[in-house]
Amino acid sequence: MDILLLFLGIVCMILGIIGSFLPVLPGPLTGWLGLLLLHYTSAVPKNWTFLGITLAVAIFVWVIDYFIPAIGTKRFGGSKYGVYGTMIGLVIGLLSPIPFGMFIGAFAGAFIGEVAFAKKKSDKAFKASVGSLLGFFVSATLKFVVGLVYCWFFISTFWEYKSAFF
Repeated sequence: MDILLLFLGIVCMILGIIGSFLPVLPGPLTGWLGLLLLHYTSAVPKNWTFLGITLAVAIFVWVIDYFIPAIGTKRFGGSKYGVYGTMIGLVIGLLSPIPFGMFIGAFAGAFIGEVAFAKKKSDKAFKASVGSLLGFFVSATLKFVVGLVYCWFFISTFWEYKSAFF
């Protein structure tokens, strides 16, 4: 059973890293689930303080992830249509075969949202699109760093108790 939990924990860690860039996966929460699965093995003692703190961080990052792109868009003069366009463009870009499609989609979605729905001129829409893209990069970077830290916690904890697994 411990090997299965270890394997599922590794899968959650990988999905947590991938979720840093994909809006459909809650990256930090998925990574935290991997930590939880590792702590549910009989080889690793449960550290509820550690799990509680890392859960709080994961929830905090998950919540602010929804606000950072909007703040970036607003900071650069965008509207709610730019924010909506960013999210829609992100998903469309993610599904497209174009390399870096999610970045192009986020930028194009914000631009289209500002021009078509907010009726902004192209120079102001471009500025808002840049803000939206910067917000996305900041958010993705934050989630990626948290995912890497959680992976480090996972690997170091496993390494400490590896003899109990095998």
